[in-house]
Amino acid sequence: MGNLFDLSGKVAVAIGGNSTLGSTMAKGLAEQGAKVAVVGRNIVTATQVAEDITENGGIAKAFQADVSDLETIKRVADEIEAWASGWDILLNAAGKNSSTPFFELDLEEWDDIMDVNLKGTVFTIQHFAKKMIDQGRKGSIINISSASSDIPLSKVFTYSASKAGINSITQFLAREFAPHGIRVNAIIPGFFPAEQNRKIMDDSRIESIMAHTPMKRFGKPEELKGAAIYLASDKASGFVTGSFLRVDGGYLSMTI
Repeated sequence: MGNLFDLSGKVAVAIGGNSTLGSTMAKGLAEQGAKVAVVGRNIVTATQVAEDITENGGIAKAFQADVSDLETIKRVADEIEAWASGWDILLNAAGKNSSTPFFELDLEEWDDIMDVNLKGTVFTIQHFAKKMIDQGRKGSIINISSASSDIPLSKVFTYSASKAGINSITQFLAREFAPHGIRVNAIIPGFFPAEQNRKIMDDSRIESIMAHTPMKRFGKPEELKGAAIYLASDKASGFVTGSFLRVDGGYLSMTI
């Protein structure tokens, strides 16, 4: 079968590809030969990721879009199609978090997090998958869930609810898109240093997390590359859909 993880000739769209974890996974896909569209709300950081990829021998271009604004998603899809004729891999890595206590949560914050983490993912998939189906282009959609998606973690109520929704849509759309040859899976990361979770990390919380993580450490962003590459490759995971790949250091599912 040759190299199971070779993505040469494939086009990957990395939504949130300018984030700490998203950029690492985007680079991993590029390292295996995929041409990568790095999409971020911040075009400066997206451009830096694309430049890092090209400096290392890959092919990439930065694009600006905000998943909470569907019109920008429609525009960027057209821009990427003009650049690469279409895509085979969609990585949904945009995300927001907050540690606001439940009784202090207001509608604006709820909508803000849900607009990015869940609604933005749903309507990004709707638009990008429709174009894949119209082109008869089989491929892979990779959503980013969270360790808080099954048993919710304390202090991140809205985030946990949004990631539980990601699990639900992943399984629903896996069934929906299977006849079209489009696989839909999710990665469930444990605790990785990233901008969206630094604000909720104090000494007591870190101690609690480590107590429930058998490997007794945080994940390193580059340790997500393998999961993304595996799920992106039709050769490696061609019969895998509606599944969740945990990359969590053995994290034990319980409230912390």
